[in-house]
Amino acid sequence: MTTFHSTDISKKTFLVTGGAGFIGSHIVDYLLKSGAGKVRVLDNLSTGLQSNVALFSQHPNYEFMLGDIRDTATCEKACVDIHYVTHQAALGSVPRSVKDPITSNEVNVGGFVNMITAAKNAGVTTFVYASSSSVYGDEPNLPKIESRTGNLLSPYAVTKMTNELYANVFHKLYGMNVAGLRYFNVFGQRQDPNGPYAAVIPLFVTGILNRTPVYINGDGLQTRDFTYVANAVQANIRAMLSSNPLSFGQAYNVATGNNFTVNFLYESIASMLGINHAATYREPRAGDIRDSLANINKANTLLGYIPTQQFMDGLKITVEYFKQLNIQ
Repeated sequence: MTTFHSTDISKKTFLVTGGAGFIGSHIVDYLLKSGAGKVRVLDNLSTGLQSNVALFSQHPNYEFMLGDIRDTATCEKACVDIHYVTHQAALGSVPRSVKDPITSNEVNVGGFVNMITAAKNAGVTTFVYASSSSVYGDEPNLPKIESRTGNLLSPYAVTKMTNELYANVFHKLYGMNVAGLRYFNVFGQRQDPNGPYAAVIPLFVTGILNRTPVYINGDGLQTRDFTYVANAVQANIRAMLSSNPLSFGQAYNVATGNNFTVNFLYESIASMLGINHAATYREPRAGDIRDSLANINKANTLLGYIPTQQFMDGLKITVEYFKQLNIQ
């Protein structure tokens, strides 16, 4: 396992909200394998899966707490005796937010304020949270740099930008160590291939394997900075354990600094699976950004972040994972 920290964490305690989710469970995995003193997961299992954290259930330093971040008492309880919080709990998906902006706001904004307030009151050392590349909106320039954003295109993007605004206020007003991570199309093992808001890569893999209809929104020429999940884990660990005071009160691009079209993604997956299966094209999705590419210099300079897996490396691992899952 690649290590992203050099400090002893055997006496440190961590809270991973949304820890039964895709990215959260990978963070939990890293912390436990690295000898963390305690790793507490808070999750209401609305989108997270118990199966994602089942492999940790017998670990003596693992603790699971079933609860909802919309409840202030739950957030306060979750932060008791915690040094570091990585806040991954949220309702993801642009289409979900377009369909139901109220619930997205309640979870992603209300829940965020509950969580960061509880962390402040508990004296948590550092609070790291998941933001999103959606905050760049219609800003046309590539690559995306953190200081330059445009008009937001979805309720989901509004919730993530609101998180950043709150975090910066908590940093300046209360002196909290906070850092936001703008994820760019994170993918990997344990990403849910089921449901109406499933991510594109598991949808492509399972659709091609089963030879069921696979849909590409728009012309497929839209580009994304696809980011393997190990890189997101790295950013969280480096941000939580940073000893650089300048690294806090910031938001960072978490990506690889390369982009590829959705068509190329689809063709690569089909080639890896050895299956010729044509995709079906349909109308573009409302609220989607056309092109995405990150400048990752800021994360490199202030956090020491360097992607360990590029797109094709991570894609091979991910395709094999879903292929095995489909066979079982």
